Amino acid sequence: MGVIGYGLGVIGAGLAIGLAAHGVAGAMARQPEVQDRVFTVFIMGSAFAEALALIGFVVALVVK
Repeated sequence: MGVIGYGLGVIGAGLAIGLAAHGVAGAMARQPEVQDRVFTVFIMGSAFAEALALIGFVVALVVK
């Protein structure tokens, strides 16, 4: 049961990072001069999404 929960958590994190990368690529294509600022925000957002996936992994281990 814990593996299913972890799998759902990873799918959610993957979708979040993919959507964020899509938005960042579009923003950089429209305005290349703000590339540094947009990329920094993207890195922070993807780190938070990955942190949620890692929390899901820990919860899956604890519940088991």
